[in-house]
Amino acid sequence: MLASLVLISLSFRSDGSGPLDGAQSAAATALRPFAIGFERVAQPFRDAYGWADSLLTARSEAESLRSEVRDLRQRAIQSEFALRENESLRKLLRYLDGPRFPDNFDPVAAEVIGRPAEAFTQAIVIAAGSNHGVRVNDPVVTGDGLVGLVTRVTSNTARIQLLTDEQAAVSAIDLKTTAAGIVLHARGTRETLVLDRVRKEDVVRVGDEVVTAGWRAGALSSLYPKGIPIGRVASVGQTDTDLFQQVQVDPYVDFGSLDAVLVLVPADRR
Repeated sequence: MLASLVLISLSFRSDGSGPLDGAQSAAATALRPFAIGFERVAQPFRDAYGWADSLLTARSEAESLRSEVRDLRQRAIQSEFALRENESLRKLLRYLDGPRFPDNFDPVAAEVIGRPAEAFTQAIVIAAGSNHGVRVNDPVVTGDGLVGLVTRVTSNTARIQLLTDEQAAVSAIDLKTTAAGIVLHARGTRETLVLDRVRKEDVVRVGDEVVTAGWRAGALSSLYPKGIPIGRVASVGQTDTDLFQQVQVDPYVDFGSLDAVLVLVPADRR
């Protein structure tokens, strides 16, 4: 150990031209063939280990993908079967359905040209009106989901009540569990919604998608067609004293940055 410390000290203090440096260089030259030989011997083992590890990983991923494919295939078969059965039952029962989004509508694209200055009002004004086929109570959407409803129309403009307005409401369902309720503005915030009137026995989970219900009762039907995305469930809660669950919904639409919308004009009106 003492000899090693002495050699290390001399090596650090050497200027590169002393006898110690020559000895180091000679030792390195003499040992280099052994180092190269060890590297060449060890390399195949390292390669074999890497190949075996990647093979095991690939097999595990392949098995996982095969399992996922089997699951998706089964779901596709079940969905196709349910679709055929649904079509058959509709024909047998002469089922009267409400308007569906987007099949039964002709969209009118319009630019957002203003926002009313009234306090506590969530609305926009668009550059399309009666001259373009727009009428009061026409639903309004974007590519992300439901925006609101037409409440006032002129020849070339229309006023849209946003879903975040305190007076706005739309019947909706949990797409996965079919739990029904009414989407309303959440008090205290501008961009958050609640799914109100959800019974305690109904199942609603965080992450579930909420869409318009599009109900129909005889000659009456919802102003909103069924199937328009609204948002995703952010939280679910309930207390012993509440009659209904407390379901908070994060909307898909960014209501603060709307620059263009689609007014859904019923196809039979045209």
